[in-house]
Amino acid sequence: MTDQPKIVLVHGAWADGSSWSAVIESLQARGYNVTAPQFPETSLADDVARLRQILVQQSGPTIVAGHSYGGQIMTALGDDAPNVVGLVYIAAFGLDEGESLGALLGGGPPTPSLAHLTVDEQGFSWIPEDDFVNHFAADVDPVRARVMHAVQQCLSMSTFEDVMGLPAWKSRPSWYLVATNDEAIPPDAERMFAQRMGATTVEVPSSHVAMVSHPGEVVRLIEAAADATRSASVAEGSA
Repeated sequence: MTDQPKIVLVHGAWADGSSWSAVIESLQARGYNVTAPQFPETSLADDVARLRQILVQQSGPTIVAGHSYGGQIMTALGDDAPNVVGLVYIAAFGLDEGESLGALLGGGPPTPSLAHLTVDEQGFSWIPEDDFVNHFAADVDPVRARVMHAVQQCLSMSTFEDVMGLPAWKSRPSWYLVATNDEAIPPDAERMFAQRMGATTVEVPSSHVAMVSHPGEVVRLIEAAADATRSASVAEGSA
């Protein structure tokens, strides 16, 4: 359908664009134009710049879906989010103005996925294989989880100190998938993000990487966002 919004998928830390593969295949089969770029994760500013680069290439209304730290990237667009008509958070950070990842995650003991991060000489963090397979991607086939570990995109530790400005979710409608078995972001934190942004929310018994282990539920939520924003656009046009 020509009136379908474009879809941009934002991968999180310790993942890459291939983590969206099953979601991409399903959305493309439904006729959506999908883009899932790679993000450098060298700094939040670099990642937001990459997302803006992709958004200005979209030819019309666009839904942005972000996983984990990908939520931080799309939230940091603020109210200057070209073509964006809706935000979909998949077990993702949805910080408010003045908050940082470091302060949020430092409010309690480290989650099992992040308890043994290694930081290299360049200041980038990595998840060890055991924690990746047994916690980060706990409900993914171990063979596939080890492949995901092998291609993980390391994250600059500087991103934990970045303070959020005006969040994009204050000016765009939002949807949120809570992964109830998440061992990277506490599910209660995800519920808090969803509640305060007024997001349409679903809960799925998933590990942190819901787009890998529960792609059908992720696709349904993205489609719900697409349908809602398309209906809103039609209503505005006929008003």
